[in-house]
Amino acid sequence: MNNIRLIVGLANPGEEYANTRHNAGSWYISMLAQRYNKILIKEKKFFGYTALFKLGTHNIRLLIPTTFMNNSGKSVSSMAVFYKIPVQNILIAHDELHLPPGVVKFKQNGSHGGHNGLKDIITSLGNDTNFHRLRIGIGHPGSQNQVVTFVLSSPSKQEKQFIDHAIYTAISCTAIWLKENRLKAINHLHSLRINKELLLG
Repeated sequence: MNNIRLIVGLANPGEEYANTRHNAGSWYISMLAQRYNKILIKEKKFFGYTALFKLGTHNIRLLIPTTFMNNSGKSVSSMAVFYKIPVQNILIAHDELHLPPGVVKFKQNGSHGGHNGLKDIITSLGNDTNFHRLRIGIGHPGSQNQVVTFVLSSPSKQEKQFIDHAIYTAISCTAIWLKENRLKAINHLHSLRINKELLLG
């Protein structure tokens, strides 16, 4: 049974960040909104762009915060509190340094792993880590000293192809989750492999 009521894609606001790796979560939300023919509208009271679609009797809310990444919790908590959405009914999509481009994974609970957006969300939700995550692989620059520059820069054309394909796959699996259940979605996602030779061709 679907239990997701709020799906969030993390990002930094502004055109200068729109195509950077750190905004991968927002790419996912934008594509998800397109799938369900919804337009994201800016709502000041939620500090973000939002959309709503119904699946059966359930309302599914989409959110891209317009706060900077390290203040994402302000946006997420405002919507969760207003609509009385429990932490375990939230899915956060974010860029993941520890997965290569082309790989996406669902996860529930756990630490913020050094991600400033997740760190602020956890704090804003009363240190509750029981929300779901969609980890979108962006790769790692190889040195911790280069991480900030890396996430705030754009992926190469090849990397972007892999990331876009992974997000497209994740959206199909999200639909399975929303219509059926989480386990079926996870099993389907983890059984898929990206054919990089096809993408490169």
